[in-house]
Formats: sequence, structure tokens, C-alpha cells
Amino acid sequence: FDRAEHTADNLSTYRQICRQVGRELRAFPCFMPKPFMGVSANGCHHNISLWRGDENAFMPETEDRQRPSQIGLWAIGGIIEHLGALTAVTASTVNSYRRLWDTGFWAPVFADWGYQNRTTALRVSAPGRFEYRSVDSAVNPYLSMATLIVAMRDGIERKLDPGEPEERNIYEAMEAGKEVRRIPMTFGDALDALEADEVVKSALPGDMYRVFMHYKRDEWERYCATVTDWDVTEYLDVLP
Repeated sequence: FDRAEHTADNLSTYRQICRQVGRELRAFPCFMPKPFMGVSANGCHHNISLWRGDENAFMPETEDRQRPSQIGLWAIGGIIEHLGALTAVTASTVNSYRRLWDTGFWAPVFADWGYQNRTTALRVSAPGRFEYRSVDSAVNPYLSMATLIVAMRDGIERKLDPGEPEERNIYEAMEAGKEVRRIPMTFGDALDALEADEVVKSALPGDMYRVFMHYKRDEWERYCATVTDWDVTEYLDVLP
């Protein structure tokens, strides 16, 4: 772990080295988010802490050694507020959403948080840090960390309350009547959320947002216009 920009450098370098070593060993390191159904996907969960100089500003301030500081809670509130738009950047391929739909493998699809709760999009993974889980192995870490930072800043500046941590399995909590917002479940919906979110867009200044949206809209539209193996298997022999 390191500062955000150094961590992004390290991750990008690691993936390049991993791929080259794989070539030399005649192996195939795969960074596709969901290459196979029915098994766990390739995530890239981001563990985040907040620092003022040498002080971790996320550390608990009360006798409850799990509960983050007030600043930490506001930062979590900012991420939950902007989770829809963040998803377009942190789950940035059509294939990313296969990971979300293949249930039973702890993929985070609900905009909530808790302590060591792997059924929510955010969890406090240890005193002093929390884990953003709606992100996979195809992520551009420079963009993901930039957008997470502006979302946290917005939460801190607006003092956004994330609510109380959810300690139940989120599905059991919903069966008991809790209303929980889902993150976008298709790439198209996530791109729509990004288009509507000026805070997250501010992390992609100038032509960066324009180019990102141009290529990602094209990716989504090309997918929508493609007949897949699933279509052929499901409908080729249909007799209405």
C-alpha cells in the first residue's frame, strides 16, 4: 500500500510483469473480470485509509474500535452517495457485470456498508481502513482512485451520513424489510449514472471524460448490437 498515485503505478506495473512472466512460462494470466461462470471472478478490491500527514484520520475515535472516525464515516457516506456513477469507472467493461449477476460469490451489488460484511459494497476491513468492493481486475486504477477521492471529499464537505453499519447478511436484512439501493446492474445503466453525476465527472477533467464516455458508450452499444452464443442457444429453434 502507498499513496493513491503510487499504488496505481504499482498495480499497473504488476499487471504488465505478470503478463510477461506468464508468456515466458506458457501460462495465461487473465485480467478479464468474469472469464467463467460458476466460479469466483477477478476482483480488485481497494482498501482505503485517509491521512493527515502521519495521522490516519480514519482511525476510531471512541471506545468502539470498529467504528471509523467521523471523517471516515462522512467519506463512506460520499462513496455510497455516488456509488452508481463510481460503478461505471470501477466496473468499466460489459463483462464486469457478469461478476455482479453470478450470485453466491460475494460480488457486491448493494449500496450499504458494514463491519466485515462481504454482502455490502463497502466494509470496514480493519481499524483504520475500509474496503471498496465494486471494482474488478480490468479497472484503470488512476481513474478509480481519482473518482473515489472526489466522492469521499464530497462526503466530508457535505457531512453525508452513511447510516448505521449493517451487520446482517444484506439479503436477510432486505427480507426483514430494509430498503437498500442496488448499484447499476448493466454497463449502460452505470454510464447513465456517471453522466448524471457532476462530482464524479469532475475527477475526469477536460477531454478525459469525453474520451472515456465516447469509447465506453461505443463498447456498450456494440455489445447491444451483437448476437451472442446465448442468443443462438436460447432462440435459434424458437417456434412462437
